[in-house]
Amino acid sequence: MKPVFHPDIEDVAPADVFAALADPIRLGILVALAEIAEGDKARCSHFTEFASPSLLSYHLAKLREAGITRMRVEGTSRYLSLRRDEMNQRFPGLLDSVIDTARRDPNLPRLSRALSEMVDA
Repeated sequence: MKPVFHPDIEDVAPADVFAALADPIRLGILVALAEIAEGDKARCSHFTEFASPSLLSYHLAKLREAGITRMRVEGTSRYLSLRRDEMNQRFPGLLDSVIDTARRDPNLPRLSRALSEMVDA
């Protein structure tokens, strides 16, 4: 299996971050991931309520390529987590501000069940 690309945090450009977060589905994924305790991860399949599997793969790739998330492959499973600490080093407060604002948006896509029930520690 081909290794998963993650940009070095120093190479992450603000324009790429803002472009990745300009989509409501990706914002919904970001908010859902923010609900997970630090260090926990969620299977990519937990987000299928947001989009079809192929479209979800596209959105997850955009978040990863922008440096916002990290994906880890274990066997046939893919796990997703926020790169919160790295993002805060590169762009202090940006991610938290976007998450707080997105949480207040009533039109943002949300998971129907609690993500904490689906998390794999």
